[in-house]
Amino acid sequence: MNQSDLNAPTWQLSERARKLTSSAIREILKVTERPEVISFAGGLPSPATFPAEEMRAASDRILRDSPAAALQYSATEGYLPLREWVAQRYSVNGAQIRASQVLITTGSQQALDLLGKVLVCPDSPVLVETPTYLGALQSFSMYEPRYVQVPTDENGLIPEGLTPELTKGARLLYAQPNFQNPTGRRLPIERRRALAEFAKTAPFPVIEDDPYGALDYRGEPLPTMLSMAPDHIVHLGSFSKVLAPGLRVGYIIAPEELHFKLVQAKQAPDLHTPSFTQRIVHEVVKDGFLDTHVPKIRELYRDQCEAMLGSLERYMPEGVTWNRPEGGMFIWVSLPKHIDSMKLLEEAVAQNVAFVPGGPFFANEAQHNTLRLSFVTVPPAKIDEGVARLAELIRAKV
Repeated sequence: MNQSDLNAPTWQLSERARKLTSSAIREILKVTERPEVISFAGGLPSPATFPAEEMRAASDRILRDSPAAALQYSATEGYLPLREWVAQRYSVNGAQIRASQVLITTGSQQALDLLGKVLVCPDSPVLVETPTYLGALQSFSMYEPRYVQVPTDENGLIPEGLTPELTKGARLLYAQPNFQNPTGRRLPIERRRALAEFAKTAPFPVIEDDPYGALDYRGEPLPTMLSMAPDHIVHLGSFSKVLAPGLRVGYIIAPEELHFKLVQAKQAPDLHTPSFTQRIVHEVVKDGFLDTHVPKIRELYRDQCEAMLGSLERYMPEGVTWNRPEGGMFIWVSLPKHIDSMKLLEEAVAQNVAFVPGGPFFANEAQHNTLRLSFVTVPPAKIDEGVARLAELIRAKV
């Protein structure tokens, strides 16, 4: 113990802060920053897709034409032209979305936190898929819910599983219908309709978190549940996967009575999402840029996905299975029951390969023989090399 330790303050922390823990996965994956590590771990978009030149030009125009407004405080709800753009973008299939329903957030991760803050009380039931997005669990857990896992299969959430007994007292249902993180699965159109109908009479909101919907490899996205029940679905979106995550610009589309409470909840932590980055996003997207930019992302990710699927087929031993995603950024792998993917990760990192174990994505009953692979930031040759190393470690355990 050194002198600084002796002089360290012994302040009293809140009960909530004392319950916080560091992620074991994050600690292990710190080593993935080494250049020699082939990392399938991070759910990061490929930097090759970032439209840097368009953003540079947009920034120049903003600072030339409206520097005072871009660099000043602004409304908590967000930059009105961007909110109007979002509302227009989602006014499809007969749905009429109003700018007054749109709240611009500091990434869609903040949207999850705001929903937890506004909707969740200690020990109140929160319905989630099996498995579900780890970031949602981390956000909602700050408000101490009781998680209830909803029945799912290879096609996602099963609407028939939402029985009165299962949903009693629930505060929200959280779902990712498009290329879900971590499983990559996509909810079929029939189930979307069934969930939208369920939302119309449910005494709690259905949350449609959709950061990956535009990344359909065929360019044939399925309609959102929001378009089917615009007054009953809370929709989360983000510019992180179609422009750049460093901008930290996302949005919530919600019925106006909930929207008002979300605005109040956002005022405390950050007053508003940065004015400058909101304006950059609007300046870039306002004239149809995404219509030509997103297809390039889809093509890149499709090729990367096919490369990984080919490597899995070449190298993985009998008893290992995986999905074939139609879009998004992830492949979900199931190992023989006796293999713990957390222990496998330690061995893989020693061989300069990394992935994310599947256990933490389960709210309650974890399946430790699962793992998530992300393929979008690794070139095909490295994908092949990394999968071959991983398969060799697994084969030794089969």
